[in-house]
Formats: sequence, structure tokens, C-alpha cells
Amino acid sequence: MEVQGKIKMIDETKTFGNNGFRKREMVITTEEQYPQHILVEFIQDKCDLLNNYSVGQPVKVSINLRGREWTNPQGETKYFNSIQGWRIENLQSEAQGENMPPVPPMEAFEPADDLNEEDHDDLPF
Repeated sequence: MEVQGKIKMIDETKTFGNNGFRKREMVITTEEQYPQHILVEFIQDKCDLLNNYSVGQPVKVSINLRGREWTNPQGETKYFNSIQGWRIENLQSEAQGENMPPVPPMEAFEPADDLNEEDHDDLPF
């Protein structure tokens, strides 16, 4: 699955426990009629994917939905969901490519006159 929008917040990488579990969270605000603020977490080596991104940047994030079950000491079962990111792409470069000037039509270019047949045939066989 994917979610697109602008980066609203990028948190610092946090380390938990003795085994060095790492987690980094970001919030993406979707660009639709009713914008949503989606919390996406990146874990372990994926935390470093956010190093080159900043607040306000338009991105597309590939995500996995995770769910787990937990039974509390009173015997009640609870369910938790999380959204884990595993890839992030900058959408700004694609938008800039659309703003490039158009290529002139072929008629705007003049043909080369100074080539003779011998120079033109440069195939090796």
C-alpha cells in the first residue's frame, strides 16, 4: 500500500531495550478534500530512510499495516494497529520534470547539408 502527502513532522530516531531496537516516526498530511494526518513508523535500518527528507516535502511512502492482539492482566483482549513504512520517494522531482519547457517540433530544426554519402555510412560491417 502507499500513502501520499506532505511531511508534517519527522521525529528523531529512538532506541529501546538492551537489543538496540530502533524506531522513527513521521506524520504525513494527505492532500485531499479532508486532509488526514497519518503517523507512519520506520523501524530498525529503515529509520535512516528519513535522513534526506524535511518538513513540507511532498512524498509517497510505501507502507505495511500491522495489527496485534494483547490480553491485559484482567483477561481483556485488546487490538492495536500500526503503519510501518519501508520505502519513501520524493514527489517534488517528478513535479519539477513536468514544468520543463517543451521540446520544439522537428520542423524547427534545419537538416545537416554538409554530409556526403561516404561519411554517412559508418557501419562496421
